Amino acid sequence: MRPDRAPWRWLLPAVFWLAVWWLLALIVGKELLIPSPPLVVRTLLELVVTGAFWRYTALTLLRITLGLLLGIVLGILTALLTNRFSWLHALLAPAVRVVRATPVASFIILVLLWVANGRVPVVISALVVLPVIWESTAAGLRSVDRDLLEFARAYRLTRLDTWRRIVIPSMLPQLAAAVCTAIGLAWKSGVAAEVLCLPKAAVGTQVYFSKLYLDTPALFAWTLIVVALSLTVERIARRLLLGRKEDGK
Repeated sequence: MRPDRAPWRWLLPAVFWLAVWWLLALIVGKELLIPSPPLVVRTLLELVVTGAFWRYTALTLLRITLGLLLGIVLGILTALLTNRFSWLHALLAPAVRVVRATPVASFIILVLLWVANGRVPVVISALVVLPVIWESTAAGLRSVDRDLLEFARAYRLTRLDTWRRIVIPSMLPQLAAAVCTAIGLAWKSGVAAEVLCLPKAAVGTQVYFSKLYLDTPALFAWTLIVVALSLTVERIARRLLLGRKEDGK
């Protein structure tokens, strides 16, 4: 077994932070402020056995995944175009940076005026993901070894072969790291959009109701679900982009 995959590498931090959480719950002594881990687990189990739970989770997963994929595609296309045409880079770069710097809440409220509630998380996730993918893809394209490109031209490799053998392998690690970062951002912004626009069936809507009714154990339970989904999607993306040998790094 590889040292970086030994059970203690993930078990020890999990036990440590669980103990910290439990200790804080004991010190505070109020379930309204910090519910204990057993109470949150019991609430989570009560949610899992309901059909509504799976419907809310599936729809949220669908919305955020669509937004993530849309942001990745648009980010890569934007990077390819701005790398090819310098005038287009000068034109689009300020707009992309403005999107990156603008508070997510402002975009959510603005987009809510234009599209239906259920589509807002898709648009917001895409907007948040696009700048991250664009900048990493553009940096990856700039970092491709020029000597290798000259080698490809000297041996008359087709453009497709050049991309498949040189460009994509050179930029893939950087792009993969950006995608993993983008997944976390997509889930944060997507669920935040659901909290504000309140689709009929969504995890974010349940988070809002938990806050509204002061149901802190349910709030913690839904938050754990979001974290678990985000980490699962990130793990799948890492395997798809970098392969099994990179998984777990």
